Amino acid sequence: MSSADRDFEAAAPTSFDERWQREVARLGHLLREIYRDDDRLDAQFGGLLADLTASWASRSPELKELDRRHLADPDWFESNRMLGGVCYVDRYAGTLQGLRSRIPYFRELGLTYLHLMPLFLAPEENSDGGYAVSSYRQVAPGLGTMADLRQVADELRSNGISLAVDFVFNHTSDEHAWARQALAGVPEFEDYYWIFPDRTMPDAFERTTREIFPDDHPGSFVQLDDGRWVWTTFHTFQWDLNYSNPAVFRAMANEMLFLANQGVSVLRMDAVAFIWKQLGTSCENLPQAHLLLQAFNAVCRIAAPSVLFLSEAIVHPDQVVEYMSPGECQLSYNPLQMALIWNTLATRDVRMLSQALERRHTTPAGTSWVNYVRSHDDIGWTFADEDASELGIHGFDHRRFLNMFYVNRFPGSFARGVPFQENPKTGDARVSGSTASLAGLEAGDPLAVRRILLAHSIILSTGGLPQLYLGDEVGQLNDYTYVDDPAHRDDSRWVGRPRYPAALYDERRSYATHAGAIYLSLRRLIEIRSATLEFAGTRLVGFVTHNDRVLGYQRPGEWSTVVVLANFGDGREKVDALTLSGIAPGSFDLVTGAQLDLSDGLDLAPGQFVWLRSATPEG
Repeated sequence: MSSADRDFEAAAPTSFDERWQREVARLGHLLREIYRDDDRLDAQFGGLLADLTASWASRSPELKELDRRHLADPDWFESNRMLGGVCYVDRYAGTLQGLRSRIPYFRELGLTYLHLMPLFLAPEENSDGGYAVSSYRQVAPGLGTMADLRQVADELRSNGISLAVDFVFNHTSDEHAWARQALAGVPEFEDYYWIFPDRTMPDAFERTTREIFPDDHPGSFVQLDDGRWVWTTFHTFQWDLNYSNPAVFRAMANEMLFLANQGVSVLRMDAVAFIWKQLGTSCENLPQAHLLLQAFNAVCRIAAPSVLFLSEAIVHPDQVVEYMSPGECQLSYNPLQMALIWNTLATRDVRMLSQALERRHTTPAGTSWVNYVRSHDDIGWTFADEDASELGIHGFDHRRFLNMFYVNRFPGSFARGVPFQENPKTGDARVSGSTASLAGLEAGDPLAVRRILLAHSIILSTGGLPQLYLGDEVGQLNDYTYVDDPAHRDDSRWVGRPRYPAALYDERRSYATHAGAIYLSLRRLIEIRSATLEFAGTRLVGFVTHNDRVLGYQRPGEWSTVVVLANFGDGREKVDALTLSGIAPGSFDLVTGAQLDLSDGLDLAPGQFVWLRSATPEG
């Protein structure tokens, strides 16, 4: 932990005046470091301070009470009882009011955290799944109203479930009021975006930036109808905001506080690596991106202190953790673990995952991973080439193999994924699909259910906040009807975003069905985790199994330790007695409740995992 982070954690001011005294100084320092000699800063900073006072005054008593509780228990999100779910409102429940009827099920499953995918006003046709926001203060009309969102947030909170939503702050849609005024030539709003009269500056920037969505447009800019050029890192209709203008920071801080005051507890900070642009660089992962996040963090610490930030940083593994600190993002997705779970299922070789758990799992104090088997998005193979090379694996070739394997272009593949954003120039691609289809259930593979449970057992036991893509817990398959929808047909990620699988949920209580076998087994694991204090926090210690098909790691607690062993092979695998000799006699498997005799080693069936609890020497 850095000295700055230690100082940040040293005091937890609970009153508004105390927070104001501490955080305004931090905020001012950060903004001066970002904007340096920009003569626009003083006016914007003064206006922002007035905004913060007004926002706190309008914050409800219920949310101020939540602030008080979370300030008193700042590590609440590291509990072993935390369980996340994610869904699209329209596809899972139709509307926000329809979502309320799902809350009893969320409690049955054990959710304490619910991430609703982008639900704000967006272009009606393609909106990049809602990530092209036209208004941060209007819910998409088909889903309901902002009053409905507040009601859902209140009801979730009363049921012990924190609400998370996306804060898409790198860009807006081209239909946002700011973009419309920029298009009309209003100078104030032209400066909200990166708009140039000709190709001179776009050409200069594109010498060092990369194409993110090559199927959509080349480079980083697109031309407007009036001949000007605007920065669009992602889709042509997503205009990047110009954070070199301090007015943009103030405007987006107000949008963020508005959402916080609707009852949002976690803001998923979208595309954090891209928010600062600088000529002559890749315009990714620049120091100012971190400073901006820290400044937004200071804003929330003043006027909505219970709100957490979740970093979405799909970058080199060394850089992901750089966005994590109590003063920046307290939560972060764990894309490396997700990618390596799928790698291990394909290769049946645990070495890369084991290496990552030992080398890259630790996070700064006061932070946590959000672990997931898959998300709404595609799977990108984000492992570090240098890590793979240590194991004799060539990164580029291995990614090509994984892409081929998971879209069923490799002999013997069990997977039925769909390629996303294949780049013929670079050979790069990603993979879309539901967990069940990627794990072999669609193909009728006899080990599919075991793979699904094995993958989820990893996110439940490695440490962090596990998150389920809702529907996967009953084995939903790919939805190929996306190609019939003009708004979705060119985005294969929709194959993995099926509508609410009502028939599968109806089958969830019977082990005789795939849905039931997955749901009931997974629900049991969730219950075990919530009763196992060793699974709180993120601390993990390696455990070498001396078998490349069996993953091992330890979750130490105060009085006992849980040793996890998981067989990723297609056949039975053994961990020998010598390897297990350090585990105390009398250990029992939390999964089955059976006491195990390890004197002859441990024999594991295909896809089997054990959570062995044993007393520590100190206990």
